[in-house]
Amino acid sequence: MRAIGSWRAPWAAALAALACSVASASAQPPVWIAHGPHSTLVLFGSVHLLPVGLDWEPPVLVRALAKAGEVWFELPIDAATDAEAARLARARGALPPGESLAADLTADQSARLTRVVASLGAAPQAIDGMRPWLAEITLSLTADERAGAVASLGVEQQIQQCAPPTARRRALETAGQQIDFLADAATADQVASLDESLHEIEERPGSYRQVVAEWMSGDLPALDGDALAPLRKASPALYARLITQRNQRWAEAMAGRLARPGVTVAIVGVGHLIGPGGVPALLRARGVRVEGP
Repeated sequence: MRAIGSWRAPWAAALAALACSVASASAQPPVWIAHGPHSTLVLFGSVHLLPVGLDWEPPVLVRALAKAGEVWFELPIDAATDAEAARLARARGALPPGESLAADLTADQSARLTRVVASLGAAPQAIDGMRPWLAEITLSLTADERAGAVASLGVEQQIQQCAPPTARRRALETAGQQIDFLADAATADQVASLDESLHEIEERPGSYRQVVAEWMSGDLPALDGDALAPLRKASPALYARLITQRNQRWAEAMAGRLARPGVTVAIVGVGHLIGPGGVPALLRARGVRVEGP
């Protein structure tokens, strides 16, 4: 649930002005190309935080960006959206005074949380004052950054800087909606997802580098197993809320875009593009011709 974190919102990474470079490596992340009567939609799966020195841009994506009339992101990539997301996270992620995260956990879960917080050097009192979803994001980001992830090197930030200024930017969701997806989930589902991430941080410390390598090589079965399967197992209800339902809404929006002429590039978390419930598969089910894995 961490590194490519299909649920992990782009607002978890800060903005940065970065130069584009065309990838030279033979292994590249996957790209899907959907075709309308007079339109093209290039779908690219994001890793929201990347390590330093990674040449990841497939040439087909670079060429599409140069011609794009529109670039779609999950959220607007700007400072105002980051600030709004941070404000809402504080407002909706903090427990009321006198309440404790540990009160929602079993003894084993609480002990695991204590170990992970200590191993990451996080502030125990701060974490204990958070709702489970915010504690999970906070600890997961800390673990990923310790493994080499850099908040300013996300795919969205780089594409925002590289796409032509003439290309219209559009967003599929708002910061408020993304916070609501997490904050309005049942506490039991939030706890189940948090506990899965705690297990991963403690037992699979190399998972961040592993999923980035899988993304770079376009290994979709491995990505499904490492990025999606844990949440599907831990909380089917939260998986439906964060993945399935959003994929369905996005596929509908993208099918509508394909009815109009022009070239569009859409950047969403790569977990949303994988498997029979992914956006490419949903577009194919609507009769759209989609090239790619």
